[in-house]
Amino acid sequence: MTGRHKFSELVAKMPSERRARVDRMAADLREEMDLTQLRTARQLSQAALGEILHVEQPAVAKIEKRTDMYVSTLRRFIEAMDGELEIVARFPDHDVRIKSFRDIGERGRA
Repeated sequence: MTGRHKFSELVAKMPSERRARVDRMAADLREEMDLTQLRTARQLSQAALGEILHVEQPAVAKIEKRTDMYVSTLRRFIEAMDGELEIVARFPDHDVRIKSFRDIGERGRA
């Protein structure tokens, strides 16, 4: 089969500098995703996530398209994927984790 190669073989032939650059790019992409990409990376369908959240699939699609939502909605979405939401304020000299948002989920469970 001409023109077809295993991906692992192509990567093995890459110069080490290029491999390192590709690895950095892949790590950057993993660190920043929208909700749809995150759900897909977690191998969940909208329907499956809807079952966990006790909503219909169209509601999940609507949440994924929102550009603005309540922190509690985002927290539920992330927790349904077995994650934990942290809110961090970034300043030039340091980062601060906002802890008052952590209590939102705990109050809802009490």
